[in-house]
Amino acid sequence: MSLDPAQLAAPGVRGIQPYQPGKPTSELERELGLTGTVKLASNESPLGPPESALAALRDAAGELARYPDGNAYALRRRLAASLDVAPEQITLGNGSNDVLVLLAEAFLQPGLSAVYSRYSFAVYALAVQATGATAHVADALPPDHPEQPLGHDLDALADALAADTRLVYIANPNNPTGTWVGPDALRAFVHRVPETTLVVVDEAYCEYLRGRDYASALPWLAECPNVVVTRTFSKAWGLAGLRVGYAVSSPEIADVLNRIRQPFNVNAAAQAAAEAVLDDADYLERALAINAEGMAALRATAADLGLRVGPDGGNFLLVDFGRDAAPIYQGLLEQGVIVRPVAGYGLPGYLRISIGTPAEMARLDTALRKVVGG
Repeated sequence: MSLDPAQLAAPGVRGIQPYQPGKPTSELERELGLTGTVKLASNESPLGPPESALAALRDAAGELARYPDGNAYALRRRLAASLDVAPEQITLGNGSNDVLVLLAEAFLQPGLSAVYSRYSFAVYALAVQATGATAHVADALPPDHPEQPLGHDLDALADALAADTRLVYIANPNNPTGTWVGPDALRAFVHRVPETTLVVVDEAYCEYLRGRDYASALPWLAECPNVVVTRTFSKAWGLAGLRVGYAVSSPEIADVLNRIRQPFNVNAAAQAAAEAVLDDADYLERALAINAEGMAALRATAADLGLRVGPDGGNFLLVDFGRDAAPIYQGLLEQGVIVRPVAGYGLPGYLRISIGTPAEMARLDTALRKVVGG
């Protein structure tokens, strides 16, 4: 056959480079013959899954031969109660990644556009490109900005809006930069956006900013029906392996998303675990405490080595090495420590490092001193 079947794919899909997740420990151990490696690459919870989730999984195991509730009745109502919204405002996804893609599929097509900031979560670009829509990428704040280096420039985002813009994605806090937008500035931006454009506020890391100059966009849904908030159970709640995320929006937007959502996109075990952890305040407190401890340890290591680090609006830090970071990444791999290169985001001199347990942060400290300071 002379034709490459890939050429039959939609034009937007043909140009996509697949999303590259963090390297698994098993892969590194196979490649280098190592054991006991540490993964600080994917912003996972260092505490492991909550015991409340494990108990719920054990209880759910007897029903795994049956299809899950396609409407996730119990989880949606439990979520709605915790967020003070109506169940009809919630769209569940196979991780928040799923609902971010659903939004693009539902509201974009060739001839329309979406806006997001440079150095934003890579999935925004992939989701937009797959639809054949045009992406307008707004410049970010400069790396020497005193408060939010490489963060969202709201004026640049507003200037990038066009008459055909249907979506603007804003990660708040933002991955991989760790930056965030304060509530007054974000609310003012939302009011600058035409009602024909949906403002998707990605709050995957929102739990880590409790007590800071930050507020969720959820309370604005009534006055701003074009706002959509997305969240996940993968980070602070320790359920990354089960893939549960959700969008909160007007009932009308949720109805559109549910028309194209796969019927069983959140499996029965994931629904049970997510519902259980919403009552597990102790786990969240421990997750925030270990994150604060690890942040302090990494900042101390970076300071000793003369490295700059970004803001801490998540469970990771973006570390500026001031030179090509690829050899440092490789050196850390050889020491059995996996971190995340971000050259694909246009940041070749940086590495994103997730926060781990005290033992893992000590292992990172030793490896960084050997690779960078040696």
